[in-house]
Amino acid sequence: MKQTSVNLFHIPVVDLLHQIQERYQYTYDFQKHVILLENESREVLGQIRLPLHLIINDQLEIVNECAQVLYLSVESGNAAICVMEGKTNIYHTTFSAYMTRKKQGVSQIKYLNKKGKSRAGSRVRLAKTIEFFENINSTLTELLVNHVIDRIALNCSTTLIPYLHQSKVPCPFEKKDDRLYKIPLHISQSNFTNLDKAIKKLMAPMLLYDIRFKERFEGFENC
Repeated sequence: MKQTSVNLFHIPVVDLLHQIQERYQYTYDFQKHVILLENESREVLGQIRLPLHLIINDQLEIVNECAQVLYLSVESGNAAICVMEGKTNIYHTTFSAYMTRKKQGVSQIKYLNKKGKSRAGSRVRLAKTIEFFENINSTLTELLVNHVIDRIALNCSTTLIPYLHQSKVPCPFEKKDDRLYKIPLHISQSNFTNLDKAIKKLMAPMLLYDIRFKERFEGFENC
């Protein structure tokens, strides 16, 4: 299956939702925040990825156009947090820690799974790893207390997720929190610049579809 994508930034959201209702059967997937576009036989032809600051219901009615979204990107040794209110960045911060073995370029977490933690350098990196996740969770807790967060957008590898949730400072949201949203973009490094770029890309609706059904979507490209 060959998939293509079309940026729909040029179509007002109200008009976009109206087009969908007129032209397709559809299903809204809250977790992925996409509208599945279907034919009369309920076969999925494509999907529209919606901006995360936009909240809609199953009937494609706009509930809120200025949602508060917490973005978190974590990698070994680096993390970035942003809070967006609609399209406005109202908070951001970054974290860094000495968690990587310099010669091998391997994170301490991955190394521990193979070699243990007997050497002094390993113990230092392990302590920094623990502190790293405690600092992240402390900041997350404060933000969730002070803001009404509608969605939590997360970019974090499966290797690091357990450390986020097993920290001595509890993670303020569960692994299956209804607000969680997996950021569908690659973020090369977890710093503010890269996270900000990803957020800006996610602000525009995006049409993704199987190239076999191109004729069903020509109207969007020509709007």
